[in-house]
Amino acid sequence: MTDRIFIRGLALHAYHGVMAHEAKVGQSFTIDLDLDIDLSDAARSDKVVDTVSYDKVVECASEAFCAQRFRLIEAAAGRVADAVLAAFPRVIAVKVTIHKPHAPIAATFSDVGVTLSRGRKR
Repeated sequence: MTDRIFIRGLALHAYHGVMAHEAKVGQSFTIDLDLDIDLSDAARSDKVVDTVSYDKVVECASEAFCAQRFRLIEAAAGRVADAVLAAFPRVIAVKVTIHKPHAPIAATFSDVGVTLSRGRKR
């Protein structure tokens, strides 16, 4: 299947990280989502009931990401992926990328993050 819904650059402020100041002050993160989904019904019907609502996906991902503090963005990405798969049965697989451009690294860099992919158990 090649059908995909994507959301790029979802900016959220959260308190994830290993360092104490990350828990206190927080920082901005950016999330990218790729949802593998069969869009053939939606393409024919032109009805939102045959797809997933982008705003509902954003709401679900934001809530999962911000609901608790994670030390690792790997864990936060896993929580987002699990929440999207649980909330949207039409989604076959999801890829979540978390960007942490202000990570406490003693180096000059433009971005750092993780990407993970999760799919339904067959």
